[in-house]
Amino acid sequence: MTAQASTAPTDKRRAIVEALMDLAARRPWHEIEITDIAKAANVSLAEFRDLFPSKGAVLGGLSRMIDKQVLEGTTDDLAGEPARERIFDVLMRRFDAMQPYKEALRRISQDLRYDPVSLAALNQVALNSQRFMLAAAGINTEGPLGTLKLQGAVLVYANTMRTWLDDDDPAQAKTMARLDRELRRGERIVEGAEDMRRLSAPLRAVGRAFMQGRRSSRSERRRATDDNGDAENPAAAI
Repeated sequence: MTAQASTAPTDKRRAIVEALMDLAARRPWHEIEITDIAKAANVSLAEFRDLFPSKGAVLGGLSRMIDKQVLEGTTDDLAGEPARERIFDVLMRRFDAMQPYKEALRRISQDLRYDPVSLAALNQVALNSQRFMLAAAGINTEGPLGTLKLQGAVLVYANTMRTWLDDDDPAQAKTMARLDRELRRGERIVEGAEDMRRLSAPLRAVGRAFMQGRRSSRSERRRATDDNGDAENPAAAI
């Protein structure tokens, strides 16, 4: 297999994403057909279907493209900085990477604002994306508080994105200010959850001991019942 053949699917995938973004910057979302995207990307419908199952999935493709760009630019320069500074840097680089698609995303955001099915699907895309953004910032998303951190990052990003979409200042001062506020608010929520978990640790230990005791008692009762049942059951002698 030649290098050109091996990279062709990636090139076509990007062409489809770029085509949709170009169309979305000029036309309402609900007026864009998959045939329009395929024609603009210069791919057949068969090739489109092989790469993306739907028009909405192309948005997921854009998200993965942006993820890749941010992750490839991630360095260890901020390793010694506080977590808030690290995630601030990662998310601002993500907004920078999305800049060429801003008008398209602005229109798509408006068109899908009252479409709960599409919003639910995009939330899952955002969860997957933010998992990698937090990893790039050196923030752990595993463990009891991992889900809270992950969904919190999605909310921080979504709230900040609303400001970013209307922030046409090249310096992005409003976006940076909003992101800082959202991160500080999220930080307080996570810290509160961590404090609550530490304070409730003794109660959880008591609860586990209590449940273990109940399971042991039930096991003993079952064994006693089984022993009695075997003595009365003629088949137990076989």
